[in-house]
Amino acid sequence: MNNRLFLFIILYCASLPLKAQYYDDPENHQCLKCHSNQTYSFHNDLMDTEEKRLMNPYYILDTVALKNGVHSVFDCTDCHSYEYTSYPHPANVKLEPLATCLDCHGGDESFATYQFERIQEEFQKSVHYQVYGDNFTCSKCHSQHTYATTARTSSSVLEIVEYSNNMCLSCHNDMKKYSLVAGHENPEIVNIHDWLPNQELHFQHVRCIECHTQVADSLMVSHNILEKKLAVRKCAECHSANSKLKASLYKYQNLQQRAEDGGGLGVLSNDSYVIGTHQLPLLKILSIIIFLVAMAGIITHLIFRILKK
Repeated sequence: MNNRLFLFIILYCASLPLKAQYYDDPENHQCLKCHSNQTYSFHNDLMDTEEKRLMNPYYILDTVALKNGVHSVFDCTDCHSYEYTSYPHPANVKLEPLATCLDCHGGDESFATYQFERIQEEFQKSVHYQVYGDNFTCSKCHSQHTYATTARTSSSVLEIVEYSNNMCLSCHNDMKKYSLVAGHENPEIVNIHDWLPNQELHFQHVRCIECHTQVADSLMVSHNILEKKLAVRKCAECHSANSKLKASLYKYQNLQQRAEDGGGLGVLSNDSYVIGTHQLPLLKILSIIIFLVAMAGIITHLIFRILKK
């Protein structure tokens, strides 16, 4: 390998943790001085005055989520134009299209296990892409600033459900953001799901995508979002021995860990399990003991009846 190239790689890798540390101190980060606050200040050269303005709420970054995201090892200008380091930001850079996942991850063998190309194929079948085309990008759901691989790393089903549903609700429960994309008013989430029994429990324990996507067994998460008329409405599709949740919410690699932890919704110990019964190992053992004691009493009673005759 060329010595200069080798030296560059070493220096670049060594710099990554330092970039991540920048997010610990927003006041010393050129971008976050403004983009982590409700307000920002600048010098008005025309009037020769210091001015203070409100920051667009959609441009305010959560520095904790930023540091915990998968892209925390990169600095802002690794993805955004270096021209953004000057203020006011040049108008031309604001019109540049944002990078997509495939711009960095496509065709890269080191990311093959994530199947980005396959995800793109499935997404292009979804109602979002069919209606909005290339205007609906990955970043509409997965913020490049804060995205974390919760589904792959968490051992808590409830945490996975909350994280996933918050992605959907960030748009579908935000009237302004929804109308910006859709061009029409967003119906109330609660009202359009008024047919769903125990609505609050479903929202807390099941991801939106369980009912609103076509399950793809070969993908960690299905990205083919179906139009609402094709959404699941039959209780038996989930509340049965052959629940579709086994092929979606419970198919992750940490399934065994959840089963060992005995975490209610995570337990899928046999084919007779029905989603929603919330089996607990302790109660299961107690029920077996009670059953055996009852059987022993019946058998003992029969023996004494036979001997008495």
